[in-house]
This record gives sequence, C-alpha cells and structure tokens, in this order.
Amino acid sequence: MNDNQLLRYSRQIMLPQIDMEGQQKLLAANLLIIGAGGLGSPAAIYLVAAGVGSMTIYDDDEVDLSNLQRQIAHHTNDIGTDKVISIRQTLGRLNPEVKVRAVKQRLANEQLESEVSQADVVLDCSDNFPTRFAINRACVKFQTPLVSGAAIRFEGQVAVFTPGKNNSPCYNCLYNSEGDEQLNCATNGVIAPLTGIIGSIQALEALKLIIDIGETLTGRLLLLDALGMEWNTMKLRKNPHCPTCGGQ
Repeated sequence: MNDNQLLRYSRQIMLPQIDMEGQQKLLAANLLIIGAGGLGSPAAIYLVAAGVGSMTIYDDDEVDLSNLQRQIAHHTNDIGTDKVISIRQTLGRLNPEVKVRAVKQRLANEQLESEVSQADVVLDCSDNFPTRFAINRACVKFQTPLVSGAAIRFEGQVAVFTPGKNNSPCYNCLYNSEGDEQLNCATNGVIAPLTGIIGSIQALEALKLIIDIGETLTGRLLLLDALGMEWNTMKLRKNPHCPTCGGQ
C-alpha cells in the first residue's frame, strides 16, 4: 500500500476489525455487479470509494431522464449514453485506482458462469426474476457469495447467500421460479432514497464478506418498510428440495 492509499483509506484502516490486513484484502478483491441502476449505482460508488481492487459491471441499458431520480451514478448530461459508460466515468472520477470494467450486455448463459466463477463476490442489482434466478444458479454452481437486493415502492430487502458455507439457503429457497414480472420500478414506482439505502447495505455486506468480519445476512432476509421506518428480519432455512441447491 502506498502513501496515497494509506491516507485515502485511513478511516477504514483505523478500525481494528479491518486494519491493514483487511484493506489489503479489499485491494485484492474482484467484484461482479449486475445492473448499473438504482441499486448498482450506490453499491458500486461505495465499493469503489472503499478501495476494492477491481470491479466488473454489466448492464445493457442507456441512461433515461426517468432514471435520474434514483440512479445516482448518472447525470443529466449522460442521458442517451450507455449506463456502463456513464457509471465507469463516475467511478473513475471518484477513485481512479480501482480497475472498473463495464460491459454493455445482458449477462447470461456461459458468459454469466464465466464471470461468476472469477468473482470473489457477486452483487445482484438487477430488476427482473429471470436474471435473478440465473445469477443464483451460477453462484450456487461455483459457490460464489451472492448479495441480493431489491427495492420497490417504499419497500426494500437484502439477503446474502453463501453457497457451500454455513448451511446457506439460496435465492431459489426464498422464491420459486414463478416470480411476478410486473414487480419492478417501471410499473410500480419507487421512492428515491430507498434504492440508495438498499444498495449501500449491499455494498456493506460485500465488504464484510471480502474481509471476513462480523455477521453477514446469510440465512436472513432484511426487510425495510420505509413508510413506517421499520426494519424486520426473517430467518431463512435451506430448502432440502430446492431445485437449485437442494442436492448440495
């Protein structure tokens, strides 16, 4: 670690749970973020600020005026630009030392498996069930930790899945494969700060996984009712008959 890094990350390094060793783990980490929107924006911003070594972001969309209410990595002059270009520029201005690879593509099939197999942690910041189930299958296959987040209307949730460790359930244990495709921000709306709250928690859980500190949300589903400002936690158990992880 050079002098600039010691100063940049000094407020983290002074935490006894992190120290120099933990920061070195972050600098060596490779993260995969799927989605550069409402959740992916704050998650990527905080992870880059915290000093992860490298990050790959996939998104196949362009910046639209309606995105700017909550997708804080993008700005008014980015309208019409690929989200991956916009977010890469934002992250580069924040911390040019982090290697950010941004790909305009819907990540699926063999490419999804290849990326998941190379990642230390995967953050699911997507907004549709088919993608979420595909990400989960790949993470189970390669036993890659998965941090899943969702936000809609005034409701948010975060869960962590660590396949092969701590008897962790998987996303398919929580939801069956018949999810409602109409449950997204485009059709139901979302309050702006909610995506920031959930995306930030995803970033925090990813950092804890990389450094191996504290207790993650493995085996728990964290729920936020933003209107009542109430947090609730549900315990999740592994489903022995789960079509994705039941045989493991």
